[in-house]
Amino acid sequence: MNIDGLSFVVIGGGIGGLASALALRQRGADVTVLEQAPALTEVGAGLQISANGVAVLRALGVAGKSLDIGQLSQGTTLRDYRKGRVISHLPGPASGPTYYFHRADLLDILHSEAVHAGVRIRLGARVSSATKHPAEAEVVLNDGEQLRCECAIASDGGRSILRPILNGAEIPQFTGQVAWRATIPWSPRGDVPRASLTMGPGRHVVTYPLRDQSLMNIVAVEERSDWQQEGWRLQGDPEDLRARFSDFGGGVRDIFAKVTEAHQWALFLRPVAENWQNGRLALLGDAAHPTLPFMAQGACLALEDAWILARSFDEQSGVSQALQAYETQRRPRARKVVAAAGSNARNFHLRGPMRLAAQLALKVAGPNLARKYEWIYSYDATS
Repeated sequence: MNIDGLSFVVIGGGIGGLASALALRQRGADVTVLEQAPALTEVGAGLQISANGVAVLRALGVAGKSLDIGQLSQGTTLRDYRKGRVISHLPGPASGPTYYFHRADLLDILHSEAVHAGVRIRLGARVSSATKHPAEAEVVLNDGEQLRCECAIASDGGRSILRPILNGAEIPQFTGQVAWRATIPWSPRGDVPRASLTMGPGRHVVTYPLRDQSLMNIVAVEERSDWQQEGWRLQGDPEDLRARFSDFGGGVRDIFAKVTEAHQWALFLRPVAENWQNGRLALLGDAAHPTLPFMAQGACLALEDAWILARSFDEQSGVSQALQAYETQRRPRARKVVAAAGSNARNFHLRGPMRLAAQLALKVAGPNLARKYEWIYSYDATS
């Protein structure tokens, strides 16, 4: 299908939204991105892009710029929480390197390339509803403005405006876990740039360097039930963070001592959507398949979605057929990756004898553990 001149509205100016807008625009579509924030800014946070995500960045033509500002990973070190004792070293995936990005840096590149390609980006544009019509979609903004297009794509996260329109109301399930995140100034100190996963009973901490090791990214997850607010930008108290992980020693203690600003959010489960599209409206990224952060695949899945969605228009004869093909191809993989992330949450937080037995197994089998997940990293949505 030739989409040259066809109009698309993308709701959400995050990584998935900008990548899909760029991929569609590169095929000639007329694309408008609606972002509710007044500016495309991102609070400090890191993300990992493994080979499956890098493949899409290459296909979009932004790999040269993006990989230059990414931190090439040298694998992951698994540690015990008390003194930071090394349990095992995991090499990077055999399918290709992983890069650590400051989220704002990758967003800046995708934004710049999208604008250069001719994508229109409207800031402060909050969507209130969307409707499917026989030959078009209608998107309504909070101020009453109505936009008509051939297709509307929601890449606006797990609490998406379009998700309940396609699937009905949902009650998310609290996982009993709360995550913290922060970044701190850092010095390379001769360190090899790799992630560190420090595991303790009911808690774990992931750290990895950003921006040529000038920053350290921190994600800490704890099991608790007394705080259940869901929101990416909620402020947390650094002293509370240190107190809750006070028995973590080694490098984690030194890193936490430098935290001056932290954010926290409760982790909720939403299922992979049963309905991703209705012929004119479609879901992408976390709007379609919210995933827990324990496989570091949220951004990569959104990039895969973006490429497969755009390519489906190349291969099908109409908008409805393209959206159906996109859903059919993406749903099985999304379900499998989301399930893998959910199982890792349990593996990171083992207690008692099970924790000790798991550490012994990791010490023996750790160097080969990456093979278990090669099906994730070796996938190439662009091939």
